[in-house]
Amino acid sequence: MNRAIDSATIVVVAAVLVDGGRVLVTQRPAGSHLAGMWEFPGGKVEADEDPRDALERELREELGIETSVGEIVDVTFHRYPGKSVLLLFYETALLPSSPAPRCLGVADLAWQSASELRDEKFPAADVKVLAKVRGLLERRQGNR
Repeated sequence: MNRAIDSATIVVVAAVLVDGGRVLVTQRPAGSHLAGMWEFPGGKVEADEDPRDALERELREELGIETSVGEIVDVTFHRYPGKSVLLLFYETALLPSSPAPRCLGVADLAWQSASELRDEKFPAADVKVLAKVRGLLERRQGNR
């Protein structure tokens, strides 16, 4: 069965930003959809916006950082009551000139190890990619 993505589907980009064996995650602010949940930083792609440009923009707005967006880590689709999201997770790196991340549009931020990435703390749409990110972190730890 072929299911087309309808106009109600929101395209969301998210960064898998790894540094020193940990990945950057952010907490959704109070009053937002899924408030208090942890997620990979990013946001909605605007009309006619390139997803990589959207991710760089969102990271600048939410965390005040400058980044380089690399390859796709994972793509997932999730249907919430009342809306659907297509999530594009990108490998992302801080540029050498970037300031440290700070909370501009998020409730909190944290650098977490593989063992700290717990499914129940993340939105259902992010759970699938968590296994991949844990594996990535564990492989990088093993290569040290």
